[in-house]
Amino acid sequence: MGPLSGVLVADFSRILAGPYATMLLADLGADVVKVEGPRGDDTRGWMPPVRGQTSTYYLGVNRGKRSIALDLREEADLRAARELAGRADVMVENFKPGGLARFGLDYDSVRAANPAIVYTSITGFGSGAGRHVPGYDLMVQAMSGLMSLTGDADGPPYRSGISVFDVMAGNHAVIGILAALRHRETTGNGQLVEINLLSSALTGLVNHSSAYVSGGVVPYRMGNAHPSVFPYEPLPTADDEIIVAAANDGQFRKLCEVLGIPEVADDERFATNVGRTANRAALRPLLEERLAERGAVEWFDLLVKAGVPCGPIQTIDGGFAMAERFGLDPIVEVGGVPTTRHPIRFSETPVDYTLPPPELDEHGAELRRWLAGEEHGTHPGTGTHPVSGRRPAPGAPEDGHG
Repeated sequence: MGPLSGVLVADFSRILAGPYATMLLADLGADVVKVEGPRGDDTRGWMPPVRGQTSTYYLGVNRGKRSIALDLREEADLRAARELAGRADVMVENFKPGGLARFGLDYDSVRAANPAIVYTSITGFGSGAGRHVPGYDLMVQAMSGLMSLTGDADGPPYRSGISVFDVMAGNHAVIGILAALRHRETTGNGQLVEINLLSSALTGLVNHSSAYVSGGVVPYRMGNAHPSVFPYEPLPTADDEIIVAAANDGQFRKLCEVLGIPEVADDERFATNVGRTANRAALRPLLEERLAERGAVEWFDLLVKAGVPCGPIQTIDGGFAMAERFGLDPIVEVGGVPTTRHPIRFSETPVDYTLPPPELDEHGAELRRWLAGEEHGTHPGTGTHPVSGRRPAPGAPEDGHG
């Protein structure tokens, strides 16, 4: 029974940001009911790659949920959706702003029937002047400035290798939900939690955003180089490249000692980070000459032993292998489906993996019976709760952002 045991989540989201958020909540013990349209979450059809006949994209963000397929244009299904929203502790949706109002599933309508609801809305650009703009991660990477920061200095802008702002917004949604649940615990009142991808992006750009907001500087891409620290980038070895992140003077001195060039750390041009950053063109060849003597993995072991932050550049299989090497057990199997372990560990309420990603409408029959009042159970937040599986919760909705 995780820390969110007893919390019922009505998940009306699809694609990535919302489903990722609700999966994290499910991992923590929440009962997540994934509400899908008759054709299912879009990511069910995003393939290849696949496991069997199922999209691995879908599998990656939907464990721990129960699925019910509802067509909101049908009266019986709409009634079930409203009943679910009325019983839920948390509702997550990513329709276009105002898109659920015609079904009576917008915040004001749901709150009227369920004042304690924590209603979480994920959009691309907010519910104000940007409400009409569809929200996709790639658009936000472009519009936020991230792509202008990614790629070689003299090359074209590039997107991140993942939908970074979808994931970031999903994490922000979880933070907002947990804070709102805490507020409800002390006041009894629910509230509207709004997340938009552009705001998540701007805060997620961190030092680059601060450079502009606080310093009036517009940063541009520098390839893999860091604008304020050197060495803090890939450097070539005898085989593969290795990231070296000697971000302070002590680490740089240790780097020089392991490389057999301790005198470089005493050179006034390189003695401080400011000097190393200003004179990176002169320093880089000195480091590369020594690094060429061994391979990346060998340097990794030597440098880490000396206290120098570094890491070989690997493909994803290498990343999982490294996590295994460190005893992080990165893969868990849920109902026969291998999946990535939840990133948070708890000493008292460990994460539990109860349900594999559901088939479309897999739990629809039992959920319909429960929502129609044919089955009853106890739920501390709303009075009744589904009785299915070890954790009393049926189905799970999907995510999106306009």
